[in-house]
Amino acid sequence: MDAVIKTIQPKALNDDRPAVKQPTQAEVEAAVRTLIQWAGDDPSREGLLDTPARVARAYREMFNGYVQDPVAELGRTFEEVSGFDDMVLMKDIAFHSHCEHHMVPIVGRAHVAYLPAGRVVGLSKIARVVDIFAHRLQTQESITAQIAETIQDVLAPRGVAVMIEAEHMCMAMRGIRKTGSTTLTSTFTGEFKDRPEEQIRFMTMLRGVNAK
Repeated sequence: MDAVIKTIQPKALNDDRPAVKQPTQAEVEAAVRTLIQWAGDDPSREGLLDTPARVARAYREMFNGYVQDPVAELGRTFEEVSGFDDMVLMKDIAFHSHCEHHMVPIVGRAHVAYLPAGRVVGLSKIARVVDIFAHRLQTQESITAQIAETIQDVLAPRGVAVMIEAEHMCMAMRGIRKTGSTTLTSTFTGEFKDRPEEQIRFMTMLRGVNAK
């Protein structure tokens, strides 16, 4: 299995892109019919008659991250943690996204850790943040940085570590057509960035070995 490892620094989440006018359901379905014709098939044949409406519904679900707020998901925290201030790690968070270059799937797992500074967040909220960013057109580098920065900005922990392993269908289904090639990206903030021993402990815990 091939692997590419990239370490990235978080980018600002300020989104200054202009508002995008949403097309109507009819316009979306018409666009799908055009794509079917462009691919070489007949959108009026029985098996494809309902495909435009199905695609529109599927896209609304697969890209619902645009209408969800990852910051709001982290809004409720807990301070009664009996003095716990060690690493919180969620690993193997399965996700699927879509490449912003070819709009084909990215399928992978996210591993997210943070060092609390007096408060923690429900574990399901971390997984929700991953899903929200995944359900947008993405690059793997961007989603890695976005997850880390959002957790750092909202929870203000002592540090955040994020690693993502994913297979890109734009490599498996087209172009060089290399299946099974996995890309690894990681980013670190705070103590994870400044203290190599914390990075080592993060990696050790990911491997399932008790760090000393």
